[in-house]
Amino acid sequence: MRKTRWGVAAALLVGTVVAVAALGGASSDSSAATRPAIVIGWAFDSKGNMAPFDGPALAAARIHVRQINAKGGVGGRPIRIDTCDTNNNNPARAKSCARSLLGKGAHVIFVTCDVDFATPVVQEAINRGKLTIAPCIGTDQMGPKRFGRAKGRLAFSFGNVAQDEGSAMAEYAIRRGWRTAGLGTNTLLVYFKNVVTAFEKRYTQLGGRIVGRESYATGANNVQNAVNRLNQRRAAVYVTSTAFGELPAFASGFRSLGNQTPVLNSWAGDGTYWVTQNPRITNYYAVTFASVFGDDPNRAVRRLAVQVKAGTGGFVTGPAAIDGVIVAIRRAGGSTNGARLAAQMEKFKKVPTISGRVSFSPQLHTVFGRAYRVIQVQNNKGKRVGMVTAKVVPKL
Repeated sequence: MRKTRWGVAAALLVGTVVAVAALGGASSDSSAATRPAIVIGWAFDSKGNMAPFDGPALAAARIHVRQINAKGGVGGRPIRIDTCDTNNNNPARAKSCARSLLGKGAHVIFVTCDVDFATPVVQEAINRGKLTIAPCIGTDQMGPKRFGRAKGRLAFSFGNVAQDEGSAMAEYAIRRGWRTAGLGTNTLLVYFKNVVTAFEKRYTQLGGRIVGRESYATGANNVQNAVNRLNQRRAAVYVTSTAFGELPAFASGFRSLGNQTPVLNSWAGDGTYWVTQNPRITNYYAVTFASVFGDDPNRAVRRLAVQVKAGTGGFVTGPAAIDGVIVAIRRAGGSTNGARLAAQMEKFKKVPTISGRVSFSPQLHTVFGRAYRVIQVQNNKGKRVGMVTAKVVPKL
């Protein structure tokens, strides 16, 4: 995600951060072993804008690491997580966090799930030649596109790249027979805009027809205007990518007009923390990493969701990123050298993680090809109703 103004949604989302209780107040995780630890330095936001994303991912990663260490670690080496709170991703504090974690011997640096907020830490880490990982940044900017080909090679995200996410949404819409769509684009974030653009590109390739395009922005109080205009266009589905206060406004806006046409959202609209009571939310869909409703097809994911009290499927990106780092270390012959690890990650093709199979490329350092869970919210209750994997990643 990128820079945001939270409003009401911050209060709604912050409930998911009870997962941080799993941290136990400690600043590091380790297990007794004779071989030196593999140290992951994690710069995270505990109370600010990104806390609802960072907290559950970190809490889940800690649990996952304890399980890995209990089985002997990686080649006999335990994994240790050292943390530093960026205090709402204050740039000076974030940079200080990076230097502190590096000074403690971090081999790999993890960063917050927003590329703008993450940049100070990323730059400190890649300048030191360290592999740098975001659990859930959702754009193609976490890599060479933003940080340059030489040092940007060291930066990766285990979020879903927006192009892939929008494509998967389009394929699901066509599968459901929704062949006309009205688009509502939240212009605040590159991620939001890219998801909708990718949806349109793939959707029209598959024979779908766009019947209306409207835009709105977080904090601009213009969601209902966009909804009113889209409501005048007969569509089989209304598509957006949004979160925060604009999510309940968009979904409930149609229902308040008596329009029960399906609404399809990206991972940004996962969960039911946001639902309105009047009108209640029906016929709403979102694609996500994992289901938090007790029906995910992966038993390990179901168990972990309960342990961290997850409100959205993004929690699974923390342990997935740990899995990816472990695979890279093993393929690099046990090395923790940043360049060697990055070279291995660029070769990832359907590498298994707790979040499903992930792929990278020299151009895309954010995941594509992951199997999405499709969540339906009906009468304010969520459940998984399908799976979808994008067959094509559109170029934007």
